[in-house]
Amino acid sequence: MSIQTVNPNTNKTVKSFEEMTEKSVDAKVAKAQIAFTDWKETSYQQRADLLHKVATLMRVKKSDLAKTITLEMGKLLAQAEGEIDLSADILDYYADHGETFLADKVLNPEYGTAIIRNSPIGVLLGVMPWNFPFYQVARFAAPNIMVGNTILLKHASIVPQCAAAIEELFAEAEAPEGLYTNLFIPGHRASVLVADKRIKGVSLTGSEEAGASVAMEAGKHLKKVVLELGGNDVFIILEDADMDKTVDWAVVGRMNNNGQCCVASKRFIAVEAIADEFIQKFKDKLSKMQVGDPMDPATELGPLSSEAAAVHLADQVKRSVDGGAKVLLGGKRADCEGAFMEPTILTDLKPGIAAYHEELFGPVASIYVVKDEQAAIDLANDSDFGLGGSVFTQDIERGKRIADQIDTGMVFINHPTWTQADLPFGGTKRSGFGRELSELGIHEFVNKKLIRVSGLNDPF
Repeated sequence: MSIQTVNPNTNKTVKSFEEMTEKSVDAKVAKAQIAFTDWKETSYQQRADLLHKVATLMRVKKSDLAKTITLEMGKLLAQAEGEIDLSADILDYYADHGETFLADKVLNPEYGTAIIRNSPIGVLLGVMPWNFPFYQVARFAAPNIMVGNTILLKHASIVPQCAAAIEELFAEAEAPEGLYTNLFIPGHRASVLVADKRIKGVSLTGSEEAGASVAMEAGKHLKKVVLELGGNDVFIILEDADMDKTVDWAVVGRMNNNGQCCVASKRFIAVEAIADEFIQKFKDKLSKMQVGDPMDPATELGPLSSEAAAVHLADQVKRSVDGGAKVLLGGKRADCEGAFMEPTILTDLKPGIAAYHEELFGPVASIYVVKDEQAAIDLANDSDFGLGGSVFTQDIERGKRIADQIDTGMVFINHPTWTQADLPFGGTKRSGFGRELSELGIHEFVNKKLIRVSGLNDPF
């Protein structure tokens, strides 16, 4: 079975799901298309009312939904509860602001009058990852349902119960049949599905390989696509940083979600003047982290999402060490039953070493020591990824100046790269293209239709 819940805390299979047949998928696409013909005619208020209902249900069921997240992919329970809150906030945000974001834009042409009207385009396919199984879906589905589009959702195969739960929330909120549809299919079938003429756009959050596959199919069939892929976010520590607060944020930035965030702080770049102090304090905190069952409130670091993920990360560390990197802390699989990895710090990284170039998706930090600010900027930009990054300094204007020179989609000053409903999210380079969240996120899958009215005597 390719679609199943395997508890990463124990590596034991909990539940399996049947893959949908081609006939079943075709029927669901047809229902989504039929639903679109009606949904596009609803008012913004009707759409907002539905999103508010789903958000309310999420909050009511938060405890059970959070436990499902933790069971399927190992997120610490408190963080899983926070994810449900954030997802509900996103639904409410677009319900509250969507109509304003989508209002007609009045133009002032030389002759006549004109407006830009935002119209829905149809059925959209979302391909979403396991690391934030509710949040990732909310930030795709909420704005597009508010636009008037309908949603087909192929979720990661290791979080099927989360996938089913989201569909059930929409059903319980009395969403029209076909408005939001979960598809139990493997990734390769999602890429093939892009060719279906009834599907008008695709959004994917995931690996570079998956993004390239979907983008290739979307390009072949001339369909709009939004991609949020990997990241190798920098965390720059300057000589005037508040060190204790910076170290605290460094731990959060690297270890949140057990290190499995696209925007996790992965490359720590410290200037020479404070490097020794930062490294020692950072190492001390990581070495004391409580590793264990993510359901236990005392646990500070849970398992990776799957045994395959743990094996892959351990291999990346080994290849990096074989290439000349040094292990300052950890470096091995943790002595636990499930998919665990020790908190790890790598140093002495140079071009050609695996960890210098690859995204390390788990509790492994890479530390670099540089001479000065310019060297930090140069190293930050020496990456194929360009998702987020952060700069720690007490000189805010200096931080802004450095942010301007970092080639990423997001830069945070005195905070790890983060997310919230009213801030745009997205990257550059091999981290993908397009934006989600904020007002920008609602305009990705719309037809910006020009309506121009001319006077009978206007020039040709």
